[in-house]
Amino acid sequence: MDEPRAAGSAAVGPALYTAVARNSTGVTGESVADGGLTVSVAAPPTRADAAAPAGTTNPEELLALSWATCLNAAARVVAGPGIEVSARVEISLHARGSGDGFEFSGRAELYFDGVEDARAAALADAAHARCPVSRMLAGTSRVEVSAVSVPR
Repeated sequence: MDEPRAAGSAAVGPALYTAVARNSTGVTGESVADGGLTVSVAAPPTRADAAAPAGTTNPEELLALSWATCLNAAARVVAGPGIEVSARVEISLHARGSGDGFEFSGRAELYFDGVEDARAAALADAAHARCPVSRMLAGTSRVEVSAVSVPR
């Protein structure tokens, strides 16, 4: 039986690893990953002069960290040994024009030490195509949301 997939995505095999995270407080409490990681979360500051509470993070930072880590790992694979790579990711929060909530936008930059511009651009494209977070953000991975009668 074929695995379900998003339009335009490749078929996938069984999961190699599954991370589980829980949150019951929105952006005013904690998010917890099974296995031990607990992070304090707060809404992002939306004014230039505002600051988030000390020791907290937000969905934008967590998404940026995830994408930067994954994209850097993919870039190191496509660049090959001996090429140092760094990734910088920006995730921005925007009010939706329709007034019904918010939307994220993302931008990533990859630096390949000592690599000329044309080859670096090709490596960045290959890393973006290889990175599972890039593919999920691009809408080519299967994502599901369902209601349950009892939380797990």
